[in-house]
Amino acid sequence: MSKTTNKFSPELRERAVRLVAEHAGEHASHWAAIVSIAAKIGCAPHTLNEWIKKAEIDRGERAGISTEMAAKLKALERENRELRQANEILRKASAYFAQAELDRRFKP
Repeated sequence: MSKTTNKFSPELRERAVRLVAEHAGEHASHWAAIVSIAAKIGCAPHTLNEWIKKAEIDRGERAGISTEMAAKLKALERENRELRQANEILRKASAYFAQAELDRRFKP
């Protein structure tokens, strides 16, 4: 589970990314547009820049792992961890019962 909370809704993130794209021509640079929009929505410019990068990845405009693929990978890793734990429990239980059966058979 993530230790951070998402202060901004997905809708606000999408809107902020869209605003940067729409108003980039009104600013001296792309970074200036990011700083301007970030100040208006109340987030750090670097945060908004990360949202923009993630949106570009999700649209296929930039190399990287998409949000959907990252979620699938996280779910598979969780399932893998749970299965390993279950296997370890079963392995220990099997050894316990095998030893109990041996003790029962060879008691005089």
